[in-house]
Amino acid sequence: MSSVLLLFAHPSQHKSEVCMPMYRVAQSVPGVTCVDLYADYPTFNIDIVTEQQRLAAHQGVIWLFPLYWYSTPAILKEWQDLVLEYGFAYGPGGTKLHGKSLLCALSAGGSEGSYCAEGYNHFGLRQLLSPIEQTASLIGMDYLPPFALFGARSAVEEGRLGPHLARWRQLLEALVAGEIPDTACGAGVPAKRETLS
Repeated sequence: MSSVLLLFAHPSQHKSEVCMPMYRVAQSVPGVTCVDLYADYPTFNIDIVTEQQRLAAHQGVIWLFPLYWYSTPAILKEWQDLVLEYGFAYGPGGTKLHGKSLLCALSAGGSEGSYCAEGYNHFGLRQLLSPIEQTASLIGMDYLPPFALFGARSAVEEGRLGPHLARWRQLLEALVAGEIPDTACGAGVPAKRETLS
């Protein structure tokens, strides 16, 4: 069995219709350690040693966040800048994360069709998240295609949230078991698969 660390970053949790329910589901899955970064670090004073210990103790890492301006919320960027430091995550002796997996689980306001070269956002989600994918590569982590819910603002009224949460639970349970479910990505995780959703 593999242990999974989930880092939740949502600055407006009281408005969250997708990420907060996803966080609650994750809290109920055995083998998933859930951390609310905004609750733990309201002033952004991140405890680097604690966060590095959490990373070392888990085989899989999930970043759960709403897509803000084509990136992560500020605290998750701050976390990356401080925690993934030289000598721990990269450089001489920086092999602590080698072989671990990284998954971005997120909500996006736009439709799936808006995230392509011809769409409103001009780029696919995988392209927009390429700095995270490159970070994972540099620090020796296996980057998994993102798990995303598009059109998040209308997901509840359109009845899409419930099925998404069910797929989310299945994915979490599979990750805890050390596998990627066939229902999410076929026989394996193709290197350029856009999403696991």
